[in-house]
Amino acid sequence: MISLALLLALAADKPARIDAPPIVADRIILVGDSTMAPGSGWASLFCAEHVKSTIACLNMGRGGRSTRSYRQEGSWAIILSELAVKGYRKSYVLIQFGHNDQSSAPERWTDLATEFPANLRRYIGDVRAAGGIPVLVTPLARRQFKDGMLLNTLEPWAAAVRQVATAVNVPLVDLNADSAALIQKMGAVEATSLAMTAPLPEERAAAQAGTTLPPRPAETARLPDVPTTPTGPSGQIVRKFDYTHVGDAGARVFAAQVANGLAVAIPDLRSSLLP
Repeated sequence: MISLALLLALAADKPARIDAPPIVADRIILVGDSTMAPGSGWASLFCAEHVKSTIACLNMGRGGRSTRSYRQEGSWAIILSELAVKGYRKSYVLIQFGHNDQSSAPERWTDLATEFPANLRRYIGDVRAAGGIPVLVTPLARRQFKDGMLLNTLEPWAAAVRQVATAVNVPLVDLNADSAALIQKMGAVEATSLAMTAPLPEERAAAQAGTTLPPRPAETARLPDVPTTPTGPSGQIVRKFDYTHVGDAGARVFAAQVANGLAVAIPDLRSSLLP
């Protein structure tokens, strides 16, 4: 049994108590479409593998959204509410759109020459007004090929993003250029490994010939064979092979490109980003 005298002696040997120094933490909020969203995009692996614990990283990418619908549905209001939360030294908002602005869906599409850049400028103004730092990201390239050459159908939208970034002095991560260069180097066959699921034999054969097939109809997508329990998680993300969305392999490749691009665009973040 330890005596009172021994306990007092042990207590006397302890160093004086001091307060821990205040933490200096930054925040990265990712805003965009399905090529950024959990399960189908690159951003979750960016948060998981490319930021240190001094960075709070929030992936707010949502499938099927454009610069118009993301605001109309109220998702942008959530971002502004998040920016109102204090405690961070700096808050960076990475904004990546284009895929659905380009679509024909009536609730999504925007005019490339006027509406799309105006929407980006409005997002930038909102972030700056809230005390955040906006960063534009050009849209991830699709992996479609013709005669062995990549069809970068999103280049016009990427060009519009670059023009806005230059005009209003916003940092830019040129993911479209970086991803397009990498996909072209990989070639049509190897690039199929970046998709959410494996290609069908005819899709692989087309890639081997150098010209990919049109994307499958949406109804060919399927839920993964993941076992669930009555009381456990039951959410599912539909998987499909296409030339736009990515599985873990694709997410890992493009998340690394974003980390590299962000380190160049925001030198202050370099020591908080992991290669």
